[in-house]
Amino acid sequence: MTITTLTSREFNQDSGRAKKAAENGPVFITDRGRPSHVLLSIDEYRRLAGSPRKIADLLSDLASADIELPIAPRTDRARPAKFG
Repeated sequence: MTITTLTSREFNQDSGRAKKAAENGPVFITDRGRPSHVLLSIDEYRRLAGSPRKIADLLSDLASADIELPIAPRTDRARPAKFG
């Protein structure tokens, strides 16, 4: 993996170079000498971000988990409604 650093001016003048460099590793883009952005290939981004999960999968994981939810007993009693 090769790490490339470009100034924001270099990036603006030659974005093709930045995209080509991102195929070999991250490209750090600096603004006034400080890193401000990182350019990654889509494959590297997906690897780092992980695969997106469907909500059904997340709910299924919750359903199979052993979760206890303590519920305090109600102490107030129902009262008849007052009309008028």
